[in-house]
Amino acid sequence: MRRGVLPALAVTTAVVSVLLLGVQWSARGQGAVTKDEVGDEVQIVPRGRLPIFAGETDTGALYRFATTRGEVLRHMPCTCGCAAIGHTSNRS
Repeated sequence: MRRGVLPALAVTTAVVSVLLLGVQWSARGQGAVTKDEVGDEVQIVPRGRLPIFAGETDTGALYRFATTRGEVLRHMPCTCGCAAIGHTSNRS
């Protein structure tokens, strides 16, 4: 009988952890981090907030720069290779 208690406890703990994480994201107005079709991380957040993954290294500073200095990015050519679909600058 004791054997069945440990797996049930582990499952319950995992479910509660996932639910608490979801509540935390909802409370902050942020959705879960997902990956798009090319593998990039995507997260929808309220204006003025940064995605969770943008808090690492210089990424947060770059996000803030992009939101406040978009005109500068318009004059910086992009090298992503998407010019054929209209991506001509780091702003577009």
